[in-house]
Amino acid sequence: MLLRIAACLTAAAAAAAAQAPPGKAFGNQAAPLRIEVFSDFQCPACKNLHEGALAQVHRDYVRAGKVYLIHREFPLPMHRYAREAAAYATAAARLNRYEAVAAALFRQQAFWSNSGNVEAVVAGAVSPAEMQKLRALVRDPQTQMAIEQDIALGKQNALSQTPTMVITKGFRRYPVGGNQNYAILKRFLDDLLSK
Repeated sequence: MLLRIAACLTAAAAAAAAQAPPGKAFGNQAAPLRIEVFSDFQCPACKNLHEGALAQVHRDYVRAGKVYLIHREFPLPMHRYAREAAAYATAAARLNRYEAVAAALFRQQAFWSNSGNVEAVVAGAVSPAEMQKLRALVRDPQTQMAIEQDIALGKQNALSQTPTMVITKGFRRYPVGGNQNYAILKRFLDDLLSK
């Protein structure tokens, strides 16, 4: 799959990107590259990106201090349960359990996408005490506001699909849409890092 890249620069988008949501950002904030991933938990391509290329980016670049990775929610209206899944993941971030909940939601996407039982999947990824807290946090207006802020940021970045990664180096932003082949993405990241 070809990497589609368009460089763009807007001061407003750069300022908004600087504010990472607590519990949904990983790595060194001072890393030379920042990757914001806009995804929908009910989107099959998002699942593939999360379990494929993003897992490798986390291993090879985030842990090495080269990339600061930020997860953003962009539930699409056509996906009936995506907003609920985003609410659970966003609430889980407030308990520092975003990674576990996101992985479970993507891993069991076929189950909850058909049944609508998002809560059962989340309950399997956290402790009973954490689940009790999550139920309250899902209903908290701050959780819904955080999702709305991610959606607004995605619209500001003119997202046309999920997943979309917005890769930033300095003041240059590169939107990369779709499920990417890791080898191609790696070449692009290495090229940015070498400049």
